[in-house]
Amino acid sequence: MPADEYACAQAWTALSAAHALVTEQLTAALDQACGLSIHEFEVLLRVQHAADGGLRLRALGNMVRLTQPSLSRAVARLERQGWLRRAGAPGDGRGVLISLTEAGRGVLARGAAVHAETIRSLLLDRLTPDEQELLARALTRVATGDPASRKEPSWQDQPRSA
Repeated sequence: MPADEYACAQAWTALSAAHALVTEQLTAALDQACGLSIHEFEVLLRVQHAADGGLRLRALGNMVRLTQPSLSRAVARLERQGWLRRAGAPGDGRGVLISLTEAGRGVLARGAAVHAETIRSLLLDRLTPDEQELLARALTRVATGDPASRKEPSWQDQPRSA
């Protein structure tokens, strides 16, 4: 195998293994601490950061890497738990507006603390500050799909996550 192909395979293997480790541990930690899946945590987080007190279901679907049926089930489950509220979108008889309840804010706060601690211990604490910055810049460029881009979008602007 040529050196560049080996380096490519080695980089991919390392990224894949790191993602699997962090995802596995984060999944377990969120479930144990607050009964949330990673996707449900992201749904709550995205809805919390929505302007005007809510987010259209269609817009949420563009932010979270779930199929439409999976997203609908996640939103329904979060609504049954009392963490989200669904209502008709103002001025649009077919649109659905999702908003966070007070209980949803509470579970999101618990989840955010677990998320931060897990990411810190499994990823960030193992890197120097310079490596953290480099990793964030590099992955942002990959996520935006524009390797020449100098713009570093906020997390809300980035493509859907896994």
